[in-house]
Amino acid sequence: MIPNQWYIVLEPQEIKKNQLVGVTRFGERLVFWRKSDGSLVCFQDKCVHRGASLAIGEHLGNEIACPFHGFRYDETGRVTLIPANGKSAQIASYFHIKTYPVREYLGWVFLWWGEKEPTTEPFYFSDIDASFSWKSSHHLWPVHYSRAIENQLDLVHLPFVHKTTIGRGNRTLVNGPVQVIQENTISFWVYNEVDHGQTPKKASELPPPDPTRQHIQFIFPNMWQNYITEKMRILVAFVPVDETHTLIYLRTAQKFVKTPGIRQIVDSLSLFFSKIVLHQDERVVITQIPVKSALHMDEKLIPGDLPIITYRQMRDRLLQGS
Repeated sequence: MIPNQWYIVLEPQEIKKNQLVGVTRFGERLVFWRKSDGSLVCFQDKCVHRGASLAIGEHLGNEIACPFHGFRYDETGRVTLIPANGKSAQIASYFHIKTYPVREYLGWVFLWWGEKEPTTEPFYFSDIDASFSWKSSHHLWPVHYSRAIENQLDLVHLPFVHKTTIGRGNRTLVNGPVQVIQENTISFWVYNEVDHGQTPKKASELPPPDPTRQHIQFIFPNMWQNYITEKMRILVAFVPVDETHTLIYLRTAQKFVKTPGIRQIVDSLSLFFSKIVLHQDERVVITQIPVKSALHMDEKLIPGDLPIITYRQMRDRLLQGS
């Protein structure tokens, strides 16, 4: 995983008050909980005493207790009580569990994954705000998150994998694509067309990037959107579970229908269609070997794979810390 980054890991509604929520992320067991004021806390899900899961323990307002021997932890991860030693016993500072910075932002839970302290706050697609309504679903794929991401950066597969949905029209010829890189964001515009024997156009022969036209964006480390129009998007968070599993959070967002009732119908229909498209992807992506991608691997890439090549180059630089 790319270290020292804010990753989307959950949706806020998955963590209810007075509950402990255990999940696996980045190959680690984590436990999430809310304090009495509703603010989020995240610990490594492993008691410092004997390694039991805290997620099956007890929620005590602003503390949680291990189910095995009753060790209590405050929000900082410090052990505040060892029942076997008595309430008045001194507790050494090494009785302290690993904690992770977490934030709630625009309907997502972000976690800072890294040894360093956060140097920024979480960020998201700049024009997504509370004016959008959305509906979401979760899908577990048996692949590394890099493979799942690359599938959504793949322009070449559309008329083959999605020939009955978004790839209709047999537009197999890939022009360009036109691509823009801004810090940790990749944006690209698709100009696929029917092949009549013409030579694919280079990016320089295509219209310049237009942020109001349909395009794809990816923000490192795990955020993606299909910008359909100013008022309609498809959003995905590729949540790393472990080296061979990714939890895909699929979200459709729109703000062109605001009437209650009708809005919910539109949101539901949009999500239903997007799930069909995602399942078409899954059928193929889970067969790719190896399950994890890398900058240098045994694949013969072509010009239409430019977004994938760019992703691998940028990911490799971030992994190397440059």
